[in-house]
Amino acid sequence: MKKGRKVLINIFIVSLTLGIITKIMLNDYDEKEIKEEVEYNTQRLSLQGEQVDEKKEEIKEPVIEEKKEDAIEEIQESVIEEYRGYKVIAKLEIPNIDLETYVLEEYSNNALNISVTKFWGANPNEVGNLCIAGHNFQNKNMFHNLRKLKKGDNIFITSNENGKVQYSIYNVYKVLPEDVGCLSQETNGKKEITLITCTNDSKKRIIIKARESN
Repeated sequence: MKKGRKVLINIFIVSLTLGIITKIMLNDYDEKEIKEEVEYNTQRLSLQGEQVDEKKEEIKEPVIEEKKEDAIEEIQESVIEEYRGYKVIAKLEIPNIDLETYVLEEYSNNALNISVTKFWGANPNEVGNLCIAGHNFQNKNMFHNLRKLKKGDNIFITSNENGKVQYSIYNVYKVLPEDVGCLSQETNGKKEITLITCTNDSKKRIIIKARESN
């Protein structure tokens, strides 16, 4: 009887021990599995977050850049249509002599007292020779400093129809008033401009010839 009870007690102790060991192993396995799952989900969320950030950058940057380019282009091509009662066909800029002025469509004594005007030839920034005349008055929008220009200097013409075009001066010379050779429209398919003003004594004309820069 005592021997049988001892056997039962031993079996109970062994079973209890095995149960405890099994529970511990299961707990360790659960903790390990949970830990691995948490790490996996954390990494996946991190990658998804990076992908979202990349998508935001891909979407955001081109839109902003496109808006900037559109704004710049709009500013460059915008020219007022009228100046002091006269129709404007272009804006003329010569950085080397700090000149910024409007080219009027009408050529007359009254218009020349207001600003420089188209004298002859092609329309602004079109193939041909656009000839622009102006007094050498010391007004800030006149041709007083035209005599200071030299070969290689840049001239910019902007029109609402053809945008902004850069020209480079290739010839500077003087002619008598009756010499109209500078008005020729033979430009070999190029865009050219000719600026014309008087010398200080009004005996000759200062001629500035410029061709579209590539």
